[in-house]
Amino acid sequence: MKQRKLLSQRHPILYFLAVWTRRFKRYFDWCFDNKKYAKKRTAEKLPFRVKKHQSILLRKLGESNELLQLNKVTNLKIAVKEINGIIIKSGETFSFCKLVELPTKRKGYLLGMELSFGKARQGIGGGICQISNMIHWLVMHSPLTIIERSNHSFDPFPDEGRVLPFGSGAAIFYNYIDFQFTNNTKDAFQINLWLTEKNLEGELRMNSELALSYHIFEQNHKFIKIENQFFRQNEICRNSIDKKTGKIIKTELLKKNFARVTYEPENYIEHKNGS
Repeated sequence: MKQRKLLSQRHPILYFLAVWTRRFKRYFDWCFDNKKYAKKRTAEKLPFRVKKHQSILLRKLGESNELLQLNKVTNLKIAVKEINGIIIKSGETFSFCKLVELPTKRKGYLLGMELSFGKARQGIGGGICQISNMIHWLVMHSPLTIIERSNHSFDPFPDEGRVLPFGSGAAIFYNYIDFQFTNNTKDAFQINLWLTEKNLEGELRMNSELALSYHIFEQNHKFIKIENQFFRQNEICRNSIDKKTGKIIKTELLKKNFARVTYEPENYIEHKNGS
């Protein structure tokens, strides 16, 4: 199953024009889409913690360059400063790209790993999607409403130390592949992020205690071989649980994932022609 390259992939100038056309459209949307974007940050933490999570900074990712992993940590430190302490008030929308803005050398960003066109490659600011992945996981454990979120179109590395379900992240590429959520509740929420020696850590806090807790789980996970390519699929679901009784009051399907895999998994189902 050979995938054809897009015209913009074959001609770099067309790719450049396509990217900036989409970026200018996003700039226009930010000005005229009538959303109220969150921008206030404070060092004072809201009183109630909704969810906390941590993810390891340096992972073994195939044959990836160790320097790119180290550079990623520098990139994370810069991007974290633009988000840490952000308050999302009632009626406001969080936009990852609007807060972090364009990663550039001038701002101190280094070459890190990014996923594009079916490959892992170098890019300025590469690796900061670890932050959007973190925030997406936190938000899924809350009543906040995700309004824009994208997956990577392929899975480049085997599960080396993966603790979250496949496909539970949020890809970003400044600025037209964004991660956004809206606060449609009456309460205020806050995202806090920080780095330790080994981990990126984050928490979601709010100004009142939730009556519900949330449990995210995966189902129907499998690897599939179709002709000479491998694919991965699963479903991500969420239980809403009454804190007082411990009873599940709602189960919902959040996302169905199906993505190409660029490595050979140990176990898979082979689909033959006509099956």
